[in-house]
Amino acid sequence: MVAMTEFPPDLEAAILELKAERNALVLAHYYQEDAIQDLADVVGDSLALARAAQGADCDLIVFCGVHFMAETAAILNPGLPVVVPDLEAGCSLADGCPADEFQVFVSEHPGARVLTYINASAEVKAMSDLICTSSNAVKMVESLGDDPVIFAPDRHLARWVAGQTGRDDLIVWPGACVVHEQFSARRLARLKLEHPEADVLAHPECDQAVLDQADFVASTTGIIGRAVEFPARPSIVATEEGVFHSILQQAPGKVLIPAPGVDESCSCSQCPYMRLNTLEKLYLSLRDLGPEVRVDPEVAARARAPIERMLELS
Repeated sequence: MVAMTEFPPDLEAAILELKAERNALVLAHYYQEDAIQDLADVVGDSLALARAAQGADCDLIVFCGVHFMAETAAILNPGLPVVVPDLEAGCSLADGCPADEFQVFVSEHPGARVLTYINASAEVKAMSDLICTSSNAVKMVESLGDDPVIFAPDRHLARWVAGQTGRDDLIVWPGACVVHEQFSARRLARLKLEHPEADVLAHPECDQAVLDQADFVASTTGIIGRAVEFPARPSIVATEEGVFHSILQQAPGKVLIPAPGVDESCSCSQCPYMRLNTLEKLYLSLRDLGPEVRVDPEVAARARAPIERMLELS
């Protein structure tokens, strides 16, 4: 019979005590639950968290996000342990682009430069010339000039970037985000009729029919900035609703409306992978120094170059 884990009565205080004791840096993505964001040293999008990881001055990184993000932190900090609250917190984009299949895809397009969205495994990053995030994808494509470009793994982001850059020749891996792809354009149109004064904010990982109805399309950080910029105007938000916490911290009283999903019965704007992380698991990761995310040193060395190149260009 497995014994139940007993947690301290004041879990937040215990986490802060362990964080100081371990000299740990806690990084949290905007898509984490509110309580985790409140305890983190840095809360941000993928680009901001990569920057924070690159400059880490600590003995331990605890990454509250998904697996590929923790891998990126480990790649940028060889020798520094990186742990996560839940090792099963994956990503539909990373999982939908297996390294062996991607290697075949790349080999079918000799001479093409490989630009990989950061939502990918370390092995896929290691095959890349450059990495991007949603906030800098346009700039990264432009930095590659007129060379043929393979863009992986998000087809919706690739389509949006193509429109922004005029590059209709991108060679696209057909992946998608399980959260952003499920927003319903039909239900969004009805919601706009109910709230004609609302500003519709959408992430470029959404389907084109959703983006066509948006007043503003941007990365997670861009969406937060836009919502805060107009505090009196309601916002319909087509991205993971974890961003609401940051928006409301900066613009208390702001009216935020989650964009509707195809399935009317679920909280579809919550990422099921991100939400595997909990305060209890964060406590255990600090207490037990695990589970640790490890990247093969050879893979990490090859993946580090395109990540660092992205950070230099950003």
